[in-house]
Amino acid sequence: MAWHANEEAWLARAESGWRGRPRPPGARWFPVVVAALVQVPGVLLALFHLRADLVTLLLVLLAFASSFVLLAARSHPGPVVVIVGVLCAGSIAVTTGPPLSAVPLALAVVSAVVRGARVWAWGTLAGLAVVGPLTAFLLIGEPTAIIRPLMIALVLCLLIGIGEAIRNRRERFRAASRRVAERRESAAEAERLRIARELHDVLAHSLSQISVQAGVGLHLFDSRPEKAREALAAIKTTSSQALEEVRGVLGFLRSEGHTASRAPEPDLERIPVLVETYGRAGLDVTYEQDVVSVPAPAIQLAVYRIVQESLTNIGRHAQATTVRISLREEGGDYVVTVADDGRGLPDTVRDGGKGMLGMRERAELLGGRFETHPGENGGLTVVARLPIRTMAATGPVRTTGLT
Repeated sequence: MAWHANEEAWLARAESGWRGRPRPPGARWFPVVVAALVQVPGVLLALFHLRADLVTLLLVLLAFASSFVLLAARSHPGPVVVIVGVLCAGSIAVTTGPPLSAVPLALAVVSAVVRGARVWAWGTLAGLAVVGPLTAFLLIGEPTAIIRPLMIALVLCLLIGIGEAIRNRRERFRAASRRVAERRESAAEAERLRIARELHDVLAHSLSQISVQAGVGLHLFDSRPEKAREALAAIKTTSSQALEEVRGVLGFLRSEGHTASRAPEPDLERIPVLVETYGRAGLDVTYEQDVVSVPAPAIQLAVYRIVQESLTNIGRHAQATTVRISLREEGGDYVVTVADDGRGLPDTVRDGGKGMLGMRERAELLGGRFETHPGENGGLTVVARLPIRTMAATGPVRTTGLT
């Protein structure tokens, strides 16, 4: 995690630095101007002192003209380094003093390596190491004349290291950019899935309860109006809670970096409310809680959602009459179990239902496990094991007893 933070900090500095210094429109002329200006003294010497040596003057002028070939170095780095090498080779071989004619070739070599044309650069320098000494020997006629082109070729080979360093930095920046983008995309996808789970659990549970209570109210409207009134009150309470939770999620999405006002996340103390709600719908629901430490908020939310989704599935699919819910500590885990005596869930719901998938994801994101299996007396048993976190506070949890 620390390495990721350092990488993102380095990437941010690089991006801010580069964005803060936009490339000038005439930046492509910079190497051309530098190479040309550096060669001006050599060209003047050739004009005023080497008038009789037209071959040397021609070679110096060709090296000077090679500076303007650098304009195409960005789009065609390979051919440019070869052309500049050919134009500069003669001047490098026959002139004396500072190797001013090698400046365009040095810039072309570095540019070629930075842009990935390594083979072109090495090939050009190999050709210079062969053709340069030969040209110097033929034009000057002294064996010692071959030393200068060889030394210049060696120095240009060292410049390839500079090009490699620049290229490596650029590749490191691109790789870091890809990794940061992938992590941001992964984080965004994880947040999207989390919000989808929250909305699914809230809406599926609430709409299921509203449907059940509405059915109860319609059935008892004429024979037992007081029970129908209770069903309508339950619908009002359930819909209000659902709207509050949905507003909290939507408020978080619209906050754009600001803290959104949200209702407190569901915890263990709200499980008895779930139990009571389904009890009014006709289910015989029992809840047993036997934990010593106080679970972390994330674990409490996961336990609540697992119980909520299990009850929702039971109400929609199981046709059960009895449900047993228990929460206990066992072997370093919080173990939540929901068992019913219904007909179980269809295979499609058990294996690929969104609710089952959401419960499994909640357990696994906290380092736990989730499984389902047929109950001893029929029905389905849901078991989730969530590891006890070190952040859990010690002390008794307010026990609600049996409902």
